[in-house]
Amino acid sequence: MRTLSRRRTTTVLILSWILAGLQSLTGASPPDLLRFENEIRTFERLDRESPPEEGQVLFVGSSSIRLWKTLTQDFSFVETINRGFGGSTIAEVTYYADRIVFPYKPCLILLYAGDNDVAGGKTAKQVLADYQQFVSKIRSKLPGIRMGYIAIKPSPSRRHLLDEMMKANQLIRDFSKQEPGLDYLDIATPMLQPDGTPRPELFVDDRLHLNPDGYALWTQVLTPYLKKYGH
Repeated sequence: MRTLSRRRTTTVLILSWILAGLQSLTGASPPDLLRFENEIRTFERLDRESPPEEGQVLFVGSSSIRLWKTLTQDFSFVETINRGFGGSTIAEVTYYADRIVFPYKPCLILLYAGDNDVAGGKTAKQVLADYQQFVSKIRSKLPGIRMGYIAIKPSPSRRHLLDEMMKANQLIRDFSKQEPGLDYLDIATPMLQPDGTPRPELFVDDRLHLNPDGYALWTQVLTPYLKKYGH
């Protein structure tokens, strides 16, 4: 296992050097492929110590999934795995899919990512393109699996990005309608006030992450979907 771990680290370092070279040519800032490596290794250690059963519902994505501490209880009618990590982007979830998606052979995948993508400067079209790459990679090994995209949430701290986030949501909604087995899960609309601004009572003090009321809303929206497809 140590040899395999060293190989993975070497591979990531090589990719990082390549991206750094591209940066010098294009001026673009490459992603830091190592920034969540420790979290991914923790997942792998936990999986070795207590291998999860195959065929569960997999929740994957950024901190809104990572911080969902009541997820198992909220969806007690199905078996779930939580693999939210860091403040990850769609591209980072795609990159780590070989290690935190495919090994579980899930029956259903729910992805929450895109929030940090827009906050990092990506446009709605770039978020869609990254999601399409995620779908393509997952279907390369799990061709028949159903996937639900949890809409980018409107938060008070990122209100200035709301228009671009809603554009990304609409693009992914439209794409999902065209692709069998893809679903758009709209948690965004019920998180808005009548004037179109985020509901502040759904968030903790940082005005970005959800409080128990926020997760209760997500649970209410997602429960019918999991009851229909989470088996």
